[in-house]
Amino acid sequence: MITVYGLKNCDTCRKALAWLGEQKIAHRVVDLRADGISREEIARFVKTVGAEKLVNKASTTWRGLPDEVKDVSTDAKVVDLLAANPTLIKRPVFDAGKTVVVGFRDAEKAAVRAMAK
Repeated sequence: MITVYGLKNCDTCRKALAWLGEQKIAHRVVDLRADGISREEIARFVKTVGAEKLVNKASTTWRGLPDEVKDVSTDAKVVDLLAANPTLIKRPVFDAGKTVVVGFRDAEKAAVRAMAK
């Protein structure tokens, strides 16, 4: 089963969940704001996909942070930043254990289909 990390009010996450239903892909949803996410999960995501892929630098949350907080020079600093601000995580994150896919474009859809097999 795939775990989908996102936000219930995120349009892309809603589209992704509808698509998963259409594709009949078993999944469970974790709302980053309501349910939270552990530092361990964040660290695993950073290790698997990298900080550049995981940190949403286009978000209003990112733009609202002071420059001294925006240090993503090490994995530990990225984990600290995302643990303190989980809405900075790019969405949706599809997690199948060993495989993690971030985003919802055609390439990511294909990767999620492959994860579900």
